Amino acid sequence: MNRLRLGAHMSIAGGPANALRRGHSIECDAIQMFTRNANQWRARDLTTEEVAEFRRVRAETGISPVVAHSSYLINLATPDDALWTKSLNALLDETDRCQQLGICDYVLHPGSHVGAGEEAGLERVLQALDTACEETAGSPVRVVLEITAGQGTNLGYRFEQLAWLIERAAAPERLGVCFDTAHAFAAGYDLRDEASYRATWQEFDAVIGLDQLRVIHLNDSKRELGSRVDRHEQIGEGSLGVEAFRLLVNDPALRHVPMLLETPKGEEMLEDIVNLTVLRSLIEGGTENG
Repeated sequence: MNRLRLGAHMSIAGGPANALRRGHSIECDAIQMFTRNANQWRARDLTTEEVAEFRRVRAETGISPVVAHSSYLINLATPDDALWTKSLNALLDETDRCQQLGICDYVLHPGSHVGAGEEAGLERVLQALDTACEETAGSPVRVVLEITAGQGTNLGYRFEQLAWLIERAAAPERLGVCFDTAHAFAAGYDLRDEASYRATWQEFDAVIGLDQLRVIHLNDSKRELGSRVDRHEQIGEGSLGVEAFRLLVNDPALRHVPMLLETPKGEEMLEDIVNLTVLRSLIEGGTENG
């Protein structure tokens, strides 16, 4: 059995390799990062030196896997043609950056239909994914669709919506799924006790398939079950509670999937340190089990 890989989202301030250094400094096994500024459409190209440094530091630290997260501006479900095109181009740029850096999993929120309706929004997402996969044929980068809380007109808050996209995709082998604990809980999927936890994962396997699961985001939720509100909280301090995370980190069916924090934190990353300590303390048999 593989060793559980725990980590957190890390800042790329000062260069992509610094995300690895930050993660290593607080004993992350794996990390998530942006490939460029998440709040801007335009970004300069990665330099040859930055790519080489990233690959060197990754080898030195042994951090694996490294997961990328899409920028916040991308909305592939939009009915606005101009925004859809900008979003598609940003997706293509970011997946190209992933390939340069040797990152294989790229987490993406399906998007928001902004009033056009869920069916129309999903069709737009599917069109974008098919176009992106066609234009990057042969790329090792997989687009990992993240379950959302369903806030506003956001898509991806039901397992069926993610399954719909994968089943209809022209290149389903280029897609996967990211399970976010806070988002799933806000969307109505309970994890707080063993019975509800098992029921949620049985439903996931029946609708999507556990073989599609690539990444898990570990976040407690500020809001209640089914609230459809996306607000992350520190581990054990929200509505999910510690038991949900104890079940997750001890589930042998999920041992192969990196589990990454996206909880609020300051520059010193003290919250990450506390959360990782809590999570590792929940692993039965110690941190090196498996």
